[in-house]
Amino acid sequence: MTFDPFGDFESRGYLRNTKGLKDPEAVRLFEHTAFRLNVADALAALQAARPLRYRDVLDTHKRLFGDVYPWAGQDREATASRLAVGRAGRYDLFAHPQDARRAVEHALDMAADPVRMRAKPGEIMGLLCHGHPFLEGNGRTLMTVHAELCRSAGFRVAWEGVAKPDYLAALTRELEQPGKAFDTLLAPHLQRPAASVAQEAERLRLLPGLGPLAGPSAPPGAKPPATGVIPDAMHAPEPATPPPVQASLIGRLQAFEDRMDAERKRAPKADDTPGPEPDGTPRPRQGPKP
Repeated sequence: MTFDPFGDFESRGYLRNTKGLKDPEAVRLFEHTAFRLNVADALAALQAARPLRYRDVLDTHKRLFGDVYPWAGQDREATASRLAVGRAGRYDLFAHPQDARRAVEHALDMAADPVRMRAKPGEIMGLLCHGHPFLEGNGRTLMTVHAELCRSAGFRVAWEGVAKPDYLAALTRELEQPGKAFDTLLAPHLQRPAASVAQEAERLRLLPGLGPLAGPSAPPGAKPPATGVIPDAMHAPEPATPPPVQASLIGRLQAFEDRMDAERKRAPKADDTPGPEPDGTPRPRQGPKP
């Protein structure tokens, strides 16, 4: 059964996506291509906002998925106010649409105190997951927001070291009893100093659990699906050939990645100290050419 809260899947595709796609594999690739292209801009915008508020979470979703969904940036109260979301047949783990904002704002209020953010990053992540504010794209949006909350508090979570089964088990326990599972799970994976915005964006873009490419670890984007929702992206293999309708977006992503690769190659290495001039005076280090 297809997740169809708008009742127009046949005429407008899955969740009214801008390409009218109905194939789950194509939708997953479309979503993740948009995420990879836009995550750096989303993190930069979050860095400029202090303190983070609910509006910033909505704006992050719009930045990440505005290419994919015309309703991006609107929460479940606006898009499906009577639709409850559940996991494994349980509908008591996630906030009602009218309560999603309250749960997310509670998490942001806690995170506004850097000391508390450093002490309770898992509990704060659990509250964000409990809010589950969007019809689609919750995992990647909330992971992006959480990454900035961590960065501003001076550390990062090395999600790449968190095993998928451990994450999913801890997610259920955390939703049942807030503050009882995620902090224990994350404790061995907290790193200082924090990564830069550019570094964190690249790590999120490549994190297996946030995209179509299945992997044995790092499932932070594993959103709890509502009944009938398309399975999470991390469970699907990468298609050999991208659907033609996504050529433009994928082309933009490839151009972005080519530019980033070129900049990395031009950047001087940390130990790349030029030799002295013939008269013995040191040569100035040369930065990358514009």
